Amino acid sequence: MKFKKHVFICTNQKEAPKKSCGEANGMALVEEFKKELKERGLQIEIRAQRAGCLDACAFGPSLVVYPEGVYYGNVQLTDVKEIVEEHLIADRPVQRLVLPF
Repeated sequence: MKFKKHVFICTNQKEAPKKSCGEANGMALVEEFKKELKERGLQIEIRAQRAGCLDACAFGPSLVVYPEGVYYGNVQLTDVKEIVEEHLIADRPVQRLVLPF
């Protein structure tokens, strides 16, 4: 199955005191993206799934959107709708959350 876009959300767990996306709502973000995509009927075109470490935990919770390879950091549950509407649908990355990698 080929997707128009693919969202990988870090759910990595690290031992304290290291920052960990998984500890910072990683799985909750996965579920929120899936919910938003399903409500819009986009789950066939766009996939959101959990991922291991994206090497961006210091900026977490983090995620990356492909095929563009745009990394986002400090993503909160309240940001999901905006990312779906602006980036996944309208192809405009949400600049305030983009990590400059």
